[in-house]
Amino acid sequence: MREIEFNLDENPFIDLLSARYAMSARVNVEKMWNWCHENDKSFFIMSMGCLMNAVNSVPELKRRIIDGKVVEYDYLDGISPIMDEGNEIYKEMRVKVPQEFDDIMAWHDYVRELSSDILSGKKEGFFIEMEKRDLTNIANFSCIPWVDFDMITNCVVDGNAIQPLITWGKVNSNFEMSVSITVSHIFVNGRELAHFYENAQNEFNSI
Repeated sequence: MREIEFNLDENPFIDLLSARYAMSARVNVEKMWNWCHENDKSFFIMSMGCLMNAVNSVPELKRRIIDGKVVEYDYLDGISPIMDEGNEIYKEMRVKVPQEFDDIMAWHDYVRELSSDILSGKKEGFFIEMEKRDLTNIANFSCIPWVDFDMITNCVVDGNAIQPLITWGKVNSNFEMSVSITVSHIFVNGRELAHFYENAQNEFNSI
């Protein structure tokens, strides 16, 4: 990460009770959906990869406030809840960015194996206290594949929390999928959210 010039004292959102807000929009995932089913790949994993890349393509989403200074991370890893088929085991995993691998297929297989190892107990899941999550280079990714939602809200641990929270839902009959992102208005405005959704759509089209 690197420290950047940013005047927090003049930011209009820094002293609000909460600077957190969310937006939901639909992304067309037909190309990725069909490819995953034709090639026996996990649509959940590939969706997370697309959304991780979209988050990391927007510099404002990688900013945090640490010790009163504004820093910008080079990249954000993904944190995701995972469950077994019986919905009896619930853990979290920390996923490296796809760019650390030779190709997207190697990354896909790494995530699939990591998830399996954590759920089987071969590896420890990820854990860090909620109030400390702003102090490391992560964003939270969560899938609700049972609901084609229009909007979603999130719990607020701290009104000035910065970590992005990304949630995606069920793919509907038109191959559209809701994607919600919760951010901090301290750094992220509508223009940056537009870039996130544009880049997410490009990712889902690029397979």
